[in-house]
Amino acid sequence: MTFILPLVLGFCIAFLAVILPGLINMTAARISLQESRVQALSFAFGASVIIFFQTFIAVLFARFINNHQEIISTLQEIGIFVFIGLSIYFFAIAKKPKKIKTDGKVKGKSNRFFFGMLLSTLNLLPVPFYVFASMSLSASGYFSFDKIPVCSFVSGVVLGSFTVFYIYIVAFKKIEKKTDFMFKNINTIIGSVTTFMAVLTLFKLLYK
Repeated sequence: MTFILPLVLGFCIAFLAVILPGLINMTAARISLQESRVQALSFAFGASVIIFFQTFIAVLFARFINNHQEIISTLQEIGIFVFIGLSIYFFAIAKKPKKIKTDGKVKGKSNRFFFGMLLSTLNLLPVPFYVFASMSLSASGYFSFDKIPVCSFVSGVVLGSFTVFYIYIVAFKKIEKKTDFMFKNINTIIGSVTTFMAVLTLFKLLYK
């Protein structure tokens, strides 16, 4: 269980986090449609390499924070205001997102592996996301910052992310209508999640 549980948790968390239409998975779908599946898979492998390093750095940073309880309290207090602000933004301010177009050309014919690494490097959101994800799992007793669980969790995140990329590459036409629905309602989805996180964080601070 020391190996399996963190692997499964990492896979599930990454799968759910990446399944919504985003820059990397939509670019992978475009490359598959415009060029070939081989090129798209090369792109996905490149993106996954960077995700591995981002997740590993995030977990190491989470372990450092976990060893300094005063930092955790401060982050939780800041997190409440951040989550409330994001909830207000997504519910009341953000405009409805435009449909992601898949008929545009992916510029350039450079090595798709390095192109995937580049786009993934520009996406910095996974680092703070997996910091808080691993800390939450640790606080719940489902994860520890020992070597084996860390390696297992990181591997699960990479496998989960690549699985989503693969689904977009091989079956985008079949799931396009579903992704359109999710993307049209993405503000409501994210706003609901951030509201839940704000309430949960406040509850932890009041009853710790």
